[in-house]
Amino acid sequence: MTGDGAAPLAGHPLVGASTMVLVGALSAVLVAVGLVASWLDTHSHTRNRQLANSLNDANRRLREQAHSDPLTRMPNRLMFEERMAAALAKIGNTPEACALAVMFIALDGFKPANASFGHVAGDAVLREIGRRLQSIARPEDTVARVGGDEFLLMTVHPGHEAVAAAIAQRVLESLNEPLTLPNDVVVNLSGSIGIVMYPEHGPHTKMIANADAAMYAAKRAGGSTYAFFEPRMELDAREQLALQNDLRHAIERHELQLYYQPKIHAKSGQITGVEALLRWQHPVRGFVGPSLFIPIAERFGLIGSIGNWVIDEACRQMSDWRRQGLRMRVAVNLSVHQLRQEDLVQRVRIAVDHFRVDPALLTFEITESVAMEDTQETMRAFSQLANVGVSLSIDDFGTGYSSLSYLRKLPAKQLKIDQSFVQDLGTSPDALAVVDAVIKLAHALGLHVVAEGVETARQRDILLTLGCDELQGYLFARPMAARLLTLWAMGESRTVSHTVPDAASGRDDFRDSLYSPDGPDTVIDVLQ
Repeated sequence: MTGDGAAPLAGHPLVGASTMVLVGALSAVLVAVGLVASWLDTHSHTRNRQLANSLNDANRRLREQAHSDPLTRMPNRLMFEERMAAALAKIGNTPEACALAVMFIALDGFKPANASFGHVAGDAVLREIGRRLQSIARPEDTVARVGGDEFLLMTVHPGHEAVAAAIAQRVLESLNEPLTLPNDVVVNLSGSIGIVMYPEHGPHTKMIANADAAMYAAKRAGGSTYAFFEPRMELDAREQLALQNDLRHAIERHELQLYYQPKIHAKSGQITGVEALLRWQHPVRGFVGPSLFIPIAERFGLIGSIGNWVIDEACRQMSDWRRQGLRMRVAVNLSVHQLRQEDLVQRVRIAVDHFRVDPALLTFEITESVAMEDTQETMRAFSQLANVGVSLSIDDFGTGYSSLSYLRKLPAKQLKIDQSFVQDLGTSPDALAVVDAVIKLAHALGLHVVAEGVETARQRDILLTLGCDELQGYLFARPMAARLLTLWAMGESRTVSHTVPDAASGRDDFRDSLYSPDGPDTVIDVLQ
């Protein structure tokens, strides 16, 4: 068999017809294989192109996901930082004045609203806030969502602080506009803004951190405002971070403790109970006030564990007092964050059962603004707490916007008049009128009334005349450790001499004299 092809085989004596048929079939197969190979090659190229396109699409989607916020589809922190780096590269090493402005924007009041109305409504709020911010920004600016309720806005070449301030003011006005949720509930929010100017306010590597520090300065100023960065704010931010780290270990290191301020029966002068007040004794810093560390605990998510400790410790102390023969009613402040905890009622029930305390002696004080949130979650929490047997008290009453119809539905047993009204009792007819009205309203609803912040005998006299049930303040005792409170309660007798005129002996004349600074100085005596 020399040469190529089938021709030499045709004349070979050993090759018959069947062989020739086989050869023909093989030739056809070879042709078919060639066609298949060609098709496979073409199909392979097509499939490779499809795979390449799919990979490119996947890479594009991954990049979008890596650079955008999934909820609002806005740029996220990574994209913001990339765009800020690009803007800084264009500015160069010799930037002009106010070449760049970065604003750190945080919503005020979003977390309680999100907890009250649900995450679906909260997501709708965030999307609308993002839309509003993007409508304010110029095409060359960047707006990003970088946290739950936190946003960043970068303005290129604002030219002057006044321009940045004007933009911040527009943002605040936009945030202040009411939002209508999908269920037609209207929510009112505000915002706090920290502003950093580059290069005036430090190196570009600290711009976001410094804007964050300025934002918290705006929050500490009451919110709904903006603040430009100052060097001291960086120290404040570092201080907060250090306190946060220490606060995480404060419970296990036994640095937290409860102090107790007595409540006094207005007529008898006897102690009726105490309010538990949280204190932090830092090993290096000394006493750290709750007005400083409670906001930090809320910001860094520590308020839940601290609140649980307070409930447990209050119940433990009640059990200890019971063994000493003291039937002490204890009031514990409950924050909005605790009220939103799903396991709050279970935690309370466990603490009450574990320490074998009478739940009727445990009172939770809730601020009026929290108590007036007419939501199913709020009412459910109140009802479940009441079912455990604990009492509810509405704190700081008079500072909010209470609905009388809603107030009637609350399972509360007590109102606490805010100390701001008590402080002005002797000098302000308006304060006197408010306190008088609150006491009458509370009694009409069957509620007990406590006045806090009583510091003078005149305030005490007026409150007793108006019919207030219990008094609390420095006039009687400052907050004290449990051991001292035990000695104070067991070793001292508190009585009141009833020298206040009643209605039959000129009470109306006495009430009229309350409106004059020259009214009576001493009407009752508390025997220490």
